[in-house]
Amino acid sequence: MKITFRILVFALLLAGCHQYEKTKTGLVYKIIHGNSKVLLKQGDIVKFNIEYKMKAHGKDSILQSTFGHIPAYVKIDTAQFGKHSFTEVLMQCAPGDKINFVMSIDTLKNLGMIPEYNELFKKGGTIDGRVDILKVFPNDAAVNADYENEMNEEKNREVKDLQAYAAKNNIKTVQSPNGVLVEVQKEGEGPKADSGMQVSVYYKGYTENGKEFDGNMDSAAKKPAFTFVVGKHNVIPGWDDGLRYFAKGGKGRLLIPAMLGYGPQGSPPVIPPYTNLVFDIEVNDVTTPAPPKNPTPLMPPGAIKPAK
Repeated sequence: MKITFRILVFALLLAGCHQYEKTKTGLVYKIIHGNSKVLLKQGDIVKFNIEYKMKAHGKDSILQSTFGHIPAYVKIDTAQFGKHSFTEVLMQCAPGDKINFVMSIDTLKNLGMIPEYNELFKKGGTIDGRVDILKVFPNDAAVNADYENEMNEEKNREVKDLQAYAAKNNIKTVQSPNGVLVEVQKEGEGPKADSGMQVSVYYKGYTENGKEFDGNMDSAAKKPAFTFVVGKHNVIPGWDDGLRYFAKGGKGRLLIPAMLGYGPQGSPPVIPPYTNLVFDIEVNDVTTPAPPKNPTPLMPPGAIKPAK
């Protein structure tokens, strides 16, 4: 009955509103034009926001969205455009335009884009989407500069959110140069966990709403301390940055912006995209790491390897 009603809604939508059209693959769409008349063309690099959502348990559930975060970028290559996607009508648009569209789950399954029906992607269901076309760039250098600016703005938003979280929970912090908020409950003694030092840590990680996602502090589980060398990029950047405030025996808390954690991708299914992280930490030890067992011999500057 629900499927029949859904189909009826789309039939009425198409029949009663001439603004909505259909592509060859059955994508239902409407373009809301802005002020620009210069249509997108092959080779343009487009900056846009996009959102996908669908009905789940009687309410809208957002599957993916860049709105309020870092926009997406794509270089227009019509040969690479997918089927039953907003890209089918992208060349009809200009900067400032908006696209509303509806994707059929049945069509997506027939195209192999959804392997099987499941609790989320149900037979007869649909996915609603919207796109805001923001800007067009002439070259990669311009895109890179814009993306760098968007990343900085995103991190600044996240730092403000964490500052509000700290104030609400009476957590006194210092801010690292890169944006981690650090609560130092106890500094510890000896050398700090600076770049190149080996540190072993007990920790508990959770989100701002208190949901725990990882840790080794539970004594009943008898998990070993997590050991790594600071600055070797073996952990999220927020750890490399925040642990420098502690020495052996140090205790505290790290409030890490998403952009210094798992960023726009998150770590599915545990950590959603753009999720700020909080870690309770206890520094078990800080030592100088042992040299590698078979170090590569260093050659003097300008030396030439002998011919074979």
